[in-house]
Amino acid sequence: MADAAALAKPAISTFERYLSIWVTLCIVVGIALGAAVPSLFEGIAKAEVAKVNLPVAALVWLMIIPMLLKIDFGALGQVRQHLRGVGVTLFINWAVKPFSMALLGTLFIGWLFRPLLPADQIDSYIAGLILLAAAPCTAMVFVWSNLCEGEPHYTLSQVALNDIIMVFAFAPLVGLLLGVASITVPWDTLLLSVVLYIVVPVIVAQVVRSSILKSGGQPALDALLRRLGPVSLVSLLTTLVLLFGFQGEAILAQPMVIALLAVPILIQVYFNAGLAYWLSKRFGVAWCVAAPAALIGASNFFELAVAAAISLFGLQSGAALATVVGVLVEVPVMLSVVAIVKRTRRWYERPLTA
Repeated sequence: MADAAALAKPAISTFERYLSIWVTLCIVVGIALGAAVPSLFEGIAKAEVAKVNLPVAALVWLMIIPMLLKIDFGALGQVRQHLRGVGVTLFINWAVKPFSMALLGTLFIGWLFRPLLPADQIDSYIAGLILLAAAPCTAMVFVWSNLCEGEPHYTLSQVALNDIIMVFAFAPLVGLLLGVASITVPWDTLLLSVVLYIVVPVIVAQVVRSSILKSGGQPALDALLRRLGPVSLVSLLTTLVLLFGFQGEAILAQPMVIALLAVPILIQVYFNAGLAYWLSKRFGVAWCVAAPAALIGASNFFELAVAAAISLFGLQSGAALATVVGVLVEVPVMLSVVAIVKRTRRWYERPLTA
């Protein structure tokens, strides 16, 4: 048994080494299947509650529960050692990202790309981009943090803090940036997403962790984590197929619009990730916190953004399409950010020169 467990780890490492290839294949397969059998994906898309897709939620559980199993809640107090990392991420998520996206959206969509886009949808596209940037990512952050060997207690604490702030700050912030007096927040979507993507997986993981530690101790937990490792990555790839399958027809029907909307989103992701990473280095944050801090600062809570865009502007609006483009670029781009922070670890850990 021990031999089999030992052999499993190199196989997983090899699989992870070629993750970008599997991601590319899943994107192609998802688009192809979405265009070839749209009825299949329409049926899957209808399996939702408060605009939260249940099959995707189940896949998210399979992605993040193995990662949450690693977290010892008794050690959450350790996050006090990383308060500077928490401060950097809060600054990026709430003081930089929504405003930088409003600026980039206005610059690219409202000016540079205006002649290439439908004139009646320009404002709606910009609104969708703002909605996307105003909600920091929740569940998927555990995936990115795990892939870059981030500090799990910091990640969990930061996600919980962002969720609390989002309940109170999302509506006023979006209202300010959209220039409207009030905004209808899809509270059912927000609260159900937090429950499904955070609360339920945390409870399940801690119940399983406690049971395994009582029955077999740390060796049993380590063996379970090795077995579950491939489950997380396969679930991630399956989620990719679903997300791109849902939009397969739209991608093929409006490739130019989608490509243009992706430009400010890509710049936004790399800018915010880079700024969070640089600020973390300047403030002496440990790399194991700086890496997930960069990823949390750059990623988005696309479920909430899509739901808000649909409820405010309609299913066929430019705002809804802009948030969907955020969904499409999120996973591949965040994987590239994971690769960047891992490859720059030596640079990060070098002392700053005066």
